[in-house]
Amino acid sequence: MKTLRVRNAALVLAVAMLAGCSTVQTPIKEDPIEGFNRTIFKFNDTVDQYALKPVAKGYVFITPQPVRDSVTNFFSNIGDVYTAANNLLQLKITDGVEDIMRIVINTVFGVGGLFDVATLARLPKHNNDLGLTLGHYGVPAGPYLVLPLFGPSTVRDAVGTLGNYYVNPLSYVDPEGFRWALYGLNIISTRANLLGAGDVLAGAALDKYSFVRNAYLQRRQYQLSDGNSAALPDYGDGAPPPKYDDSAVDGAAAPAAASGAAAAAAPASGAGVAPQTNQKGSQDSTVPAGQIVPPSRTGFGFPSLKLH
Repeated sequence: MKTLRVRNAALVLAVAMLAGCSTVQTPIKEDPIEGFNRTIFKFNDTVDQYALKPVAKGYVFITPQPVRDSVTNFFSNIGDVYTAANNLLQLKITDGVEDIMRIVINTVFGVGGLFDVATLARLPKHNNDLGLTLGHYGVPAGPYLVLPLFGPSTVRDAVGTLGNYYVNPLSYVDPEGFRWALYGLNIISTRANLLGAGDVLAGAALDKYSFVRNAYLQRRQYQLSDGNSAALPDYGDGAPPPKYDDSAVDGAAAPAAASGAAAAAAPASGAGVAPQTNQKGSQDSTVPAGQIVPPSRTGFGFPSLKLH
């Protein structure tokens, strides 16, 4: 009997230690409200796992790859509008002009943006948003913040999200029912493009919250420093920062519910995402950059989810 009690006590201790490892907190000065953020992160992850991810898998199963590519290109072309606006606000004239050229070429010769002709013409795709514009002019990021259904952010990026909503052409689509249909299609498409990234994250990260947080903050600092890796924050884990290629076609802002599973690959403001291979063995196209799709303009309009 005594041996049995010792074994039970050891088992309870082992379970407690494993539970502690699964939610280990790694407080940093950029995340002073980690307890609150972890709660919201868990909520978002649950919504993603039981609602958004299954729908995205169904979309991949029933929709041919060329059609999914065209949907991705359509929203990517719309994303170039506010990318161009923010590049011009930051006085990055060359980038802004290239963005405008991309919009014109893809809209005219790409059948409304369904085909990415501009990339074939070797026009680079950029990635910018109002959060980066505010940071460019010295506005501090503020604390890290996980938004319900929106995912990883900071106080500055959350304010930028509101501004991006009013630049997004989808915010002015009528009738409202059609706008909501585009809203839903955008979420499903962007989450489908991140299925592979979410699976990799789930298998690689001991603590997904810390992994997503650090990746998001590093990515935003990398973007703000125009690719200067020396400006990246140091979180004390000794690991080198991830290497990104901004010259590639960038990914969209992941829908917020997907942030728990795939936000490291798609930060809320538009991180670049490499093509992912779906379960059929075909390669998904990259996610469009920094999209914000509209809910409704009645009352106090909030921007939609950001998946990048």
